[in-house]
Amino acid sequence: MLINEQFLSSVGAETIEYNNGEYIFHEGNSPRFYYFILEGEVKLNNFNQDGKELILNIFTQDQSFGEFCLFTEKLYTIGAVAITNCRIMRLHKECFMDTLKHNPQLYLDLCKNISECMDYQYTMLKNNSSLNPSERIMGIMLHFKSFEEDQFPFSFKIPFTRQQLASFTGLRIETTIRTIKIMEKDKIVKMKDRKIYFYAIQFIIFFTILY
Repeated sequence: MLINEQFLSSVGAETIEYNNGEYIFHEGNSPRFYYFILEGEVKLNNFNQDGKELILNIFTQDQSFGEFCLFTEKLYTIGAVAITNCRIMRLHKECFMDTLKHNPQLYLDLCKNISECMDYQYTMLKNNSSLNPSERIMGIMLHFKSFEEDQFPFSFKIPFTRQQLASFTGLRIETTIRTIKIMEKDKIVKMKDRKIYFYAIQFIIFFTILY
């Protein structure tokens, strides 16, 4: 069952506009809504004890986020921030749960979506446990490249800034910049107009970059 603007409107969802940098919800808030992006991009994040941001995921048009929190009585352990101007539909938790009861296929689709998010989180946990910065950065590139069909060399433009890559991988920005330069030298990425292009082949052999 396809969740879209028309369907959400029919079950009582409202549309909210958020400015770039505005929080949709904060860590510690109580989950109250199901969120669906009509336009824009949203990041899920939290911060360590030193105040360093860790980006957990970035969502874009026609994607939902944070719905796994609706099934617990716990507070959000993450925040959701608009990283562009956004139009987002939100459906109150009680209405969302009632909608699931009357739409079994929607419930199954939601289970699949949550399972894919869990698989992504486990992949990133494994990826970020590496002590090799190149493997961390390569891992996040491979994940987002996997949704693309184009396999031509350097056809995939990384949709993140260097700071966002650092926040995804838990690396310092200086380490991220230095590692990307080494990856460029080794022809894993190519720089064009300050954008990063990843060598888009189906299988890549990881090799160690020594510091």
